[in-house]
Amino acid sequence: MDQGQQQGPSLARAGGSMAIATIVSRASGLLSKLLLITILGVDVLNDSYQVATTLPTMINELLLGGVLTSVAIPLLVRAEKEDGDGGESYAQWMITMSAVVLGVGTVVAVACAPLLTGLFIDSPNANPALVTAFAYLVLPGIVFYGLSALLGAILNTRHVFGLPTWAPVLNNLVVIVTLVVYWLMPGEISLDPVRMGQPKLLVLGLGTMLGVALQASVLLPALRRTGFRFRWRWGWDRRLSEFGGLAFWVLLYVALGFVSMVVLTKVATHHDGAITVYNMQWLIAQVPYGVLGVSLLTALMPKMSRAAAAHDNDALVGDLSFGNRMSAILLMPFSALMTVAGVSIGLALFSFGNSGLAGGEAIGTALALSAFGLVPYAITLLQLRVFYALKDARTPTIIQAIIVVVRIGLLYGFLAISPPDKLAVGVSIAMSLSFVVGALVGQVWLRLRLGRLRTGYTAWTICLTVVASAIAFGAATGLAWLAVRVVGIESRVAGAWVEVVIQTIVGLPLSFLLLALFRVPEVKPAVAKISRLVGRR
Repeated sequence: MDQGQQQGPSLARAGGSMAIATIVSRASGLLSKLLLITILGVDVLNDSYQVATTLPTMINELLLGGVLTSVAIPLLVRAEKEDGDGGESYAQWMITMSAVVLGVGTVVAVACAPLLTGLFIDSPNANPALVTAFAYLVLPGIVFYGLSALLGAILNTRHVFGLPTWAPVLNNLVVIVTLVVYWLMPGEISLDPVRMGQPKLLVLGLGTMLGVALQASVLLPALRRTGFRFRWRWGWDRRLSEFGGLAFWVLLYVALGFVSMVVLTKVATHHDGAITVYNMQWLIAQVPYGVLGVSLLTALMPKMSRAAAAHDNDALVGDLSFGNRMSAILLMPFSALMTVAGVSIGLALFSFGNSGLAGGEAIGTALALSAFGLVPYAITLLQLRVFYALKDARTPTIIQAIIVVVRIGLLYGFLAISPPDKLAVGVSIAMSLSFVVGALVGQVWLRLRLGRLRTGYTAWTICLTVVASAIAFGAATGLAWLAVRVVGIESRVAGAWVEVVIQTIVGLPLSFLLLALFRVPEVKPAVAKISRLVGRR
């Protein structure tokens, strides 16, 4: 029996519970973004807010995020097993050190807010004063982003998974309430000059920061219920020295990502609305990966780590090959959906309020022309996790450097040749192309490292998913076009909704049905389960 058939059901069970929380989180996050673009529109105000609100997440990654994933969490698990107090003193020490690092970093970032704005923006079309004003309000969120991740990790080691998974939903709900309050308040935010004490500016900035603060704070009672009691703990933990080299390469990896975002923001802010359009299309493109790809990756990672620890390259290659094929099977139909229905999705979701038809069409066009990067993105992340499973943090950083160099070259290339109103499309395509390069480089590198990777089998599966998706969505698109013409819908937004609904409910099931007819092995467990359910009725 094929290895994929053996792994399919178990992986589905492992990722199922996570997927539910992720769906709710993604849905509430999408709703907040829909409100944001409806209320703020696609112009300099939203651009300034978008740039400012990315600063806390990026600085948190530089200060703590990368090290937390690669170093802190493994050490928490190790301390729980080795220490007489079940790792409580080590967790106390980690909270203490993280609070100090994040606190100092936050103070420095707030003090340097104008410098950060200058780092990200060099276009006369942008509004640096407004970005700086928002930055002063949202940068304190650095502390809460970092502590939310750390407290969630500690709860996970104590076998508490529900609340950390659902906490981001609370953040999204606070942002939604903030946007409604902002919308109901009279007046507008002054753009020239920018007034720091303006009520609507304060509500939007502080409300955004409050959401992150609540996301972190809600974890504290849950931590206490596990029996954990916090006290300040100082000094140095000797175990960290063993991970020093790993942490260096991970931090360098994160720093390269930071550089990439700096350049992307600099390029996108050369035209009003471009950074907002890019962020919105990226949000939509990430929904399938966030629900399906992350669950698959999370379920596969322990298996790959055990295979690497046992020096079982055959099992590791099998897991990688299976993950690559499943990424294509799960995500290619959604990539096809976004390609053929991208403009309709943009019009259906983002053409209301201050955004208008032009804003929705711009987002949809960027989504449609860059959706091809979804599967390469998922495969690249899976490949990098294989290197981490091999306890190799250096190679992912080198691959990241190659991706960033290609991306920066493409970004400036599109800046030079793209019409101003198509700059967001160019930025989106540059990101997708860089992931294609990353997937190819990662595959070659792993081939040299592990030997044969069953690349032909993976490529054949990808080809089948492309053919199945093309046939399915070709038929779905024709049916959607016919439905709009027969009904005689004249409204572009109403027509877009009809097209999206028909293409989704026809194209996605038909894609997977064709994959089953093509006898793709990884589809068999799902088909068998559906057959059993139908048989019971």
